[in-house]
Amino acid sequence: MNKFESELAQNLMQINAIKISLQNPFKWASGIVSPIYCDNRLTLSYPAIRDQICRGLSQLTEAYPKVDMVTAVATAGIPHGVLVANALNLPFSYVRATAKSHGRQNIIEGDIKAGSKIVVIEDLISTGNSSLEVVQILRDAGHEVLTVISIFDYGFSIARENFKKYDCTYQSLLTYESLLKHAVSSQYISQEEEQILSKWSSDPENWYQNHFITT
Repeated sequence: MNKFESELAQNLMQINAIKISLQNPFKWASGIVSPIYCDNRLTLSYPAIRDQICRGLSQLTEAYPKVDMVTAVATAGIPHGVLVANALNLPFSYVRATAKSHGRQNIIEGDIKAGSKIVVIEDLISTGNSSLEVVQILRDAGHEVLTVISIFDYGFSIARENFKKYDCTYQSLLTYESLLKHAVSSQYISQEEEQILSKWSSDPENWYQNHFITT
C-alpha cells in the first residue's frame, strides 16, 4: 500500500464514504451481505478529497498518451469523469444505463469522433458488469477502450474473470485489500477482524453464513 492509497483510505473513512461494519453488515440489493459500504458521491462535497481523487484518476489516465476522450459510466462516474476531462483538457462523454425513450434516444451522450481511443471512468468495481456494458457499447460504436479506471475496487474474483473475458484492463485508486491494511495500521480494526473481513471478497455470497450463522 503506497502513501496515496493510505491517505485516500483515511479520507474516505473519515467522511463515511466508506464504512466497515463487521458486527452490523450491510445488505446489498443483490442480497449479498457486506461488511463494507461505499458511497463515493459523498466525496463531491469535500473539495480537498474531490481534488485528491481527480489527481489520482488523472495520473492513471495520463498513462495512456493516445487517449482522445474521457467517458464516464452513468450516473455515479459522471462527476469524477468531468473533473478528469477538465483537468486533462480532454473531451467528455458518458454512457447511459439505457437509451433515452424520447428525442434522439441516445445511449452515448457527447460528441465522440469516429474511432476514438477512450478511457472509461467508473465509481467503483464490484462484478464489473456495469463497466463492461459500457465498454461493449463503445466498442460496438466503433471506438477503442484503452482501460477502465475506478475509485474503489471490491476485489471480487468474478470482476477479474469478467474483464478477462472482455479482454479489457481495469485499475483502481484504492482496493479492498489496501483498505483493510490501512484499517489495521490505523487501529480501526484488529488483525483478527482483518482475517475475517479479507475472506469476504473471495466469497461474498457465502461469507455471512460461513462466519456468523451457526447451525
